Amino acid sequence: MNSSHEESLRLSLIVIALLISGCAKSQTQVKFPAERAKLASEIEDVGSQHVHRPPMPLDFAADQYIGVSPEFLRDSLEGKVVLIDIWDYTCINCIQTLPYIKEWNARYKDKGLVILGIHDPEFEFEKDAKNLDSAVKQFGLSYPIIADNDYKIWNALANQYWPAKYLFDAKGILRAEHFGEGDYQSFEAFIQKILLERDSSLELPEPVAPVRETDKPGAVCYRATPETYVGFERNHPGNAEEIKVDHPFRYHAPEHLKKDSLYFEGDWIVRREYAQPAGKSDASIVIDYQAKEANLVIHPQGAAGFRVAVTQDGKPVPKENRGSDIIEANGQTYLEVHEGRMYRITNNHDFGRHTLRLSSDDPSFGADAFTFTTACKR
Repeated sequence: MNSSHEESLRLSLIVIALLISGCAKSQTQVKFPAERAKLASEIEDVGSQHVHRPPMPLDFAADQYIGVSPEFLRDSLEGKVVLIDIWDYTCINCIQTLPYIKEWNARYKDKGLVILGIHDPEFEFEKDAKNLDSAVKQFGLSYPIIADNDYKIWNALANQYWPAKYLFDAKGILRAEHFGEGDYQSFEAFIQKILLERDSSLELPEPVAPVRETDKPGAVCYRATPETYVGFERNHPGNAEEIKVDHPFRYHAPEHLKKDSLYFEGDWIVRREYAQPAGKSDASIVIDYQAKEANLVIHPQGAAGFRVAVTQDGKPVPKENRGSDIIEANGQTYLEVHEGRMYRITNNHDFGRHTLRLSSDDPSFGADAFTFTTACKR
């Protein structure tokens, strides 16, 4: 080889080396602005700690798969960042996280993130596959949903909460966990951090803006009435009468109600998880609550399509204070129950205290639990 060829080859190798060096530099450059890194730092990184949690993949034996197959779980999670969202379709706190979970799925499913919605039922009727199918369609969930009816995944994660999020990195190591609502922007920034560890060339957007006033960092909100169960297992109603479990009994609500307590009035059968009218005459549930919104989980005990009369402060619910499931007929306000789910009763213009009464003589009316939402101080 003559000297000119040797020089040409030497220059070519230098150019290639420089190109490779430039590519390597661009691939390892983490495009993560300082303000977003600060947000991510608000979420505790548990990856280096001794945490009693199993690595991915978990044992995903389940009763039902929606939008996914067991084969996918075995073959398609390796090398991916995996977010497990433990939820329940009648849980108001879970429902309020869904806009963020859905947006994260849309943003990052093609950037290495797999979201798995693990449905752990709080009530027995939620184990029905048709009910879960209906809920997934109602909420427009397009990521894989797994019915964890026997709580295998729940127990494997030693979980105790609805909702709960567990984030695993591409090596299958648990890196973050979050319980309840809130911290959405910080958690999304942490997701981005873990995705960039997997592929540092990603271009990532600003975190999703808060959906509600209550989601904004630093929001100061009123104390709402706590979740109130109707069945005897997790409830102590304000009635003077002792609860007659699984037997028809006539209850009486006092004239003056204790705040944040549930009362039965009329003939009721109180079960472990729910209560239902005995069917002899109108039976009412009354509660003096404090919130912006009031909701009730209801599931039919027989034929669906029955109505439950609703009043607030002794009158039909005013139009400006109605939840999305309230209907009006002949000057009265009702819920029309067609399936087991959470029904939205009131959406008051302002946060405040009200007396809510729901009445029916239909024994199909199975009432499970009231949930309430807050509002922020202005």
